[in-house]
Amino acid sequence: MPSKLHHISIIIPVLNEEDYIQRVLAKISENSTSTQIKELLVVDGGSTDQTVSMAKQFGAKVISGPKGRAKQMNLGAKHVQGDILYFLHVDSLPPPGFDTQILENFEKGIQAGCFRLKFDTPSYFLRFFAWCTKINQPICRGGDQSLFVGRELFESLEGFDEDYLVYEDNEFIRRLYKKTHFKIINDFVETSARRYMQIGMVTLQYHFAIIHLKYYLGRGPESMYQYYRKNIAL
Repeated sequence: MPSKLHHISIIIPVLNEEDYIQRVLAKISENSTSTQIKELLVVDGGSTDQTVSMAKQFGAKVISGPKGRAKQMNLGAKHVQGDILYFLHVDSLPPPGFDTQILENFEKGIQAGCFRLKFDTPSYFLRFFAWCTKINQPICRGGDQSLFVGRELFESLEGFDEDYLVYEDNEFIRRLYKKTHFKIINDFVETSARRYMQIGMVTLQYHFAIIHLKYYLGRGPESMYQYYRKNIAL
């Protein structure tokens, strides 16, 4: 008997991303190599620019809801039809054949995983941190690497914790590590270094390290968010 045909639902949370939404949607179309992408959901948190209209022009289904990436991704997951959820940041571009690679791993019984990371800059400093994403440990994970997870597994973990206004990807992935084998696919999502360019590479990496430390020390999502607002948010 042939195995069940799996389908991918891509979920992209956005808020005022008119400069990036067309690029990522075009790259998804260009780099998909299967016929098993069920849908492309752009979950908008109240954009006041052209993000929504641009997404619709590319044929994406747009869902509107409350602002907050965890809330937006959970909302998207409630509307999917596919049995594989693929969460993608708007400024991260998936590699050629990303969908086929996800499907191949899922058919082998891998229920969750991500790609390695590279930045759109030649900086050796950022290259080092990108290299670290090959290490299969929770400390080396982040939302910029994208994330695929079986829908049933996602629902069993009750999705992203909406108390986290930052660090929501990391917190959820840590729960995935405790629940299942987490796979690092040996290919690269390319992400924008725009925030590093705006704030400073060393400075921003330092602030991210402090947020990680706060989590390990049990400071809670509100403490992490207040630190983010003071030191990172623009």
